[in-house]
Amino acid sequence: MENVAQDNNVRITRLGLGPFGTNAYIIVCQATGDSLVVDAPGEADKILKQLANTTPRYIVLTHNHIDHIGALDELKSKLKIPLAVHPLDGVRLSSRPDIELRDGDVVDVGWLRIKVMHTPGHTSGSVCLLLGKYLISGDTIFPGGPGKTGTPDDFKQIVKSLETKIFVLPDDTAVYPGHGDATVLGKEKKEFAIFVSKPHDPNLCGDVLWLSS
Repeated sequence: MENVAQDNNVRITRLGLGPFGTNAYIIVCQATGDSLVVDAPGEADKILKQLANTTPRYIVLTHNHIDHIGALDELKSKLKIPLAVHPLDGVRLSSRPDIELRDGDVVDVGWLRIKVMHTPGHTSGSVCLLLGKYLISGDTIFPGGPGKTGTPDDFKQIVKSLETKIFVLPDDTAVYPGHGDATVLGKEKKEFAIFVSKPHDPNLCGDVLWLSS
């Protein structure tokens, strides 16, 4: 457990959970104590413990892959709060989504207004969550590259998502991904610029790194 961001308005806590060490995030409004759970990788008891002394309002999924939903049913049952997912990733979940997230939607948590950004590529319904200078990116972007893609078309799609939604944000935006450590967007923009300056196989996909693929 680590508080990755904290100021007068918000506290963001990261928990690496489940067999894949997937990141869950808890966003807390400092003024009201209202909270939001982002992803449910596993070990529901640790998430519930971290939510103590807050008022949980929503569970939001960045996408529907198995390593992000292992504790979903238990959390939904115990917290009894709405589950919010993009409709393209709301299928095949054992817990029925209560809210369909769309690009540009805003999720209010206390005084916090969290913007939903639809960023398809890793999955068709992947979303990122933007709160001021903080971006929770799911598996859309990591330090050094994008999320894994299954086909060349998926890779082109995730690059489009990054170019149109993510890389237009300020350089000092902190990025908190679905696995591993945080990064800063300015660094990722510079590495991406190097990547696009070089020729690449048109069938490129899978695990791509900006500086070595």
